[in-house]
Amino acid sequence: MVKRVKTILLLLVVGINYFGYSQTQATASFTASATIIQPIGITTTANMNFANLDAKSGGTVILTPEITRTSTGGVSFSDNTAISAAAFEVTGEDGFSFSITLPQNEYKLSNGSENMIIKDFTSSLADGGYVSGGSRIIKVGATLNVNPNQTPGVYNSQNPMNVTVNYN
Repeated sequence: MVKRVKTILLLLVVGINYFGYSQTQATASFTASATIIQPIGITTTANMNFANLDAKSGGTVILTPEITRTSTGGVSFSDNTAISAAAFEVTGEDGFSFSITLPQNEYKLSNGSENMIIKDFTSSLADGGYVSGGSRIIKVGATLNVNPNQTPGVYNSQNPMNVTVNYN
């Protein structure tokens, strides 16, 4: 009888341990996914043109992203037909926000022998925007410093001025 009781107790202990361990563990499953978005891109659609200016006693010309010009000092405007803010098309994932980095330095416009300085760049979207319908247009303006009695001629930038966009 003692042998039988020991066997029953042994079976009970083994059974309790077996069932006790199986109740302390549970398993769940998961899946993984990733979405590759449209890379952000930017393309120049128009270059900046301050158009025809009369330097007179010099001053500044401010060209806004909305394509309006104002002047200080003695600079006057002779024609409005060729005015253009720089324009860019930003492409990317619909609904994603992006930031804009404008040129921070001063740049030279030169006719070969004389220079003017272009600086203080501004954007139609300030610090950034959202891609809508796969693209977004950005316009950029700046300030041009015109020297007194600036030599007549066509002045062009000597180095590229970059606009950079990044997803936020």
